[in-house]
Amino acid sequence: MEEIKSGTLYLVSTPIGNLNDISFRAIHILKSVTLIASEDTRKSSILLKKYKINTRMIPYHSYNQQKMTPRLVNQLQKGDSIALISEAGTPGILDPAFNLVKSCIDQNLKIIPIPGACALISALIVSGFPAHRFVFE
Repeated sequence: MEEIKSGTLYLVSTPIGNLNDISFRAIHILKSVTLIASEDTRKSSILLKKYKINTRMIPYHSYNQQKMTPRLVNQLQKGDSIALISEAGTPGILDPAFNLVKSCIDQNLKIIPIPGACALISALIVSGFPAHRFVFE
């Protein structure tokens, strides 16, 4: 398995409904980082419990992002590794991940996406519409 890099923000995609739709890599990252920042700790705890992930988890959502973003950036600058997870799917799509990502970019901190389930692509491929070109707004 890959070595966790200190001072790195991992954007970890989580399942959209079926908890089995998670990658081995995502589980490894979640078990190995210093901290997990979660949009919804209640829902995330169900996933973490299923896969016996004991990493400390804190809330990171639209109501606390202004306060938590600088704290998380500071922890990354000190060498901690942090996984950011949304309620479901990929962080950064319709959730508060943008602020943390932008702050990390501004501070030249490393960001690694961990791909996984994507509601948009799942909906597109079962829609019957041609998928060679589309727009998401």
